[in-house]
Amino acid sequence: MTRVALVQVESPGSEPPAQRRERVGQMVADARGADLVLLPELWLPGYFAFDRYAELAEPLTGDTVAAGQEWARELGCFLHLGSFLERTPEGRLHNTAVLIDPSGTVVHTYRKIHVFGYRSREAELLTAGAGVGTVHSPLGAMGATTCYDLRFPEVWRALLDAGAETVAVPAAWPGRRRQHWRLLTEARAVEQQMLVVACNAAGVQGEVKLGGASRVVDPWGTVLAEAGGAEEIVRCDIDPGVVARTRAEFPVLRDRRRFGEIHAAAAEVLPS
Repeated sequence: MTRVALVQVESPGSEPPAQRRERVGQMVADARGADLVLLPELWLPGYFAFDRYAELAEPLTGDTVAAGQEWARELGCFLHLGSFLERTPEGRLHNTAVLIDPSGTVVHTYRKIHVFGYRSREAELLTAGAGVGTVHSPLGAMGATTCYDLRFPEVWRALLDAGAETVAVPAAWPGRRRQHWRLLTEARAVEQQMLVVACNAAGVQGEVKLGGASRVVDPWGTVLAEAGGAEEIVRCDIDPGVVARTRAEFPVLRDRRRFGEIHAAAAEVLPS
């Protein structure tokens, strides 16, 4: 069995970022014994701290990723750092998710493709990513999406085509749309017959109450573990063979027709 720990963090605006990094480091230490530890989206600045994005953005070699590398080495685990505000050498800002292996090496990054514009300045301030990929993890080939990406099945099909068996989802999903969070994490797991390990933020940021409910969903849509609404660590033991077994027992993906094939077939029967 593979033990996963979802570290559901609160990011109050009154807490200095350096103090939060130290506090979250202690929470990660409390997750000792897990093979894979996950954090939420933009837990250091707080997702809704739009006025401070430029100030708090860092390079991939900055303090936040460096802290994550130290935490992963100390615990001897894979650490999905959630996401941080990445500043590129060209000065662009991205919402970037990072996976670190037990040696402290950054083995995977993902820049959020679907930046949010509804009552949010993320789309105004950040540059969208352009691709997905996978890397070896304790739960097989792992990819990542971030929060709003849950609403776009195309990116999940791209991850499936890239060989993903597990997808990590750091998020700052509001409480008023918690029902969507639960629905979509289960739907994506069932659609792709994969594991979804989704770590959401908690608490209040500005005027927004976050949804919590960090969760692990298996390929049948069964919720294996779910957090409450406050800051906490939720642990879950997962059989890493569940994806291969599910796909073999119920081989729905073999019957998949890709959009290009469907479009071409339809064009053949339409009158000119």
